[in-house]
Amino acid sequence: MTNYSIIAQIIVALSIGYVWIFRFDNIVKEFKQYGLSDLTRNIVGAAKIALSTLLVAGIWYPSLVLVPALAIALLMVSAQYFHFKASNPWQKHIPSLFLLILCLSIAAISLQFV
Repeated sequence: MTNYSIIAQIIVALSIGYVWIFRFDNIVKEFKQYGLSDLTRNIVGAAKIALSTLLVAGIWYPSLVLVPALAIALLMVSAQYFHFKASNPWQKHIPSLFLLILCLSIAAISLQFV
């Protein structure tokens, strides 16, 4: 793992933790806006927290990094879809787009493409 990947893994994990723990009220509003159920919201949240935990564990066990990075990237693509579907302003797209790019970068480094 490179220092860039480790920093990116920490940024992704802290961002997800911050949003899903400390900004949960905002998440509730967004999922309602998108017409998604509470069950869907809870599954997505649990998945993101578990996957971000694996990214952190991947600092010491690099073989753990690829799958969570790609899974989080897929969830960020889904977030982009729902932002477009709800016609949200571009400012709302930026966080998930940034995390998508970071996760794809982490995956590329994990696969030694970069």
